[in-house]
Amino acid sequence: MTTPAGASPADIVNDLVHGLAPEAARADGADSATPFDENDAPSATELVTAAPALVHSAPRVVLVGMPGAGKSTIGRRIASALNLPIVDSDLLMEQGEGKACGELYSELGEDAFRELEVGYVARALATGGVVSLGGGAIVTEEVRTLLQRHTVVWIDVTAEEGIRRTAEDASRPVLDGEDREQRYRDLLEQRESFYREVSSFRVRTDERPPQRVVAEVLGFIDVD
Repeated sequence: MTTPAGASPADIVNDLVHGLAPEAARADGADSATPFDENDAPSATELVTAAPALVHSAPRVVLVGMPGAGKSTIGRRIASALNLPIVDSDLLMEQGEGKACGELYSELGEDAFRELEVGYVARALATGGVVSLGGGAIVTEEVRTLLQRHTVVWIDVTAEEGIRRTAEDASRPVLDGEDREQRYRDLLEQRESFYREVSSFRVRTDERPPQRVVAEVLGFIDVD
């Protein structure tokens, strides 16, 4: 590892990624601005093995949940209350790849998109503060491995409310289909066990003001 002393956790993870990437990939893309490439991003298992304390120690809380659950709104308010930064893995991916997540998902297909996503989740988990993950990140086993020993809160929403909130959102191709409502229900059913697996606290956002949800999460964090 060549990262200098005093470097940020994100820099350390980037250095780990560079060291773990295949030789050919490093030769082709050495010193690129975004080390997490879909073809050479290290697995979560490799990252955990290389630096378990780093990968598992930084965030105060990690938020997971379906599209429309309110992760972004709740996350911003929690971060503000705690005077901490908020890091969104989707935003990191968009900044790193220069494209919207919806566009990347459409271009790559779900399997390749999820492979690419793992690296950005690892990067988010090394930056501290409050972390919000993309709604489908938890379907990947490597992401679930990364979330072990973190404080994870499931921002939950009923299918009916989630459908209502995302009805006019064209930026989520994962929800596209002939029957958008049924697609949402199917995704919720597929992901529910994963949300349950990774989370240590669950809070519903249906018909509840954000400040009440935030208060519950802050109360849990304080007790935890």
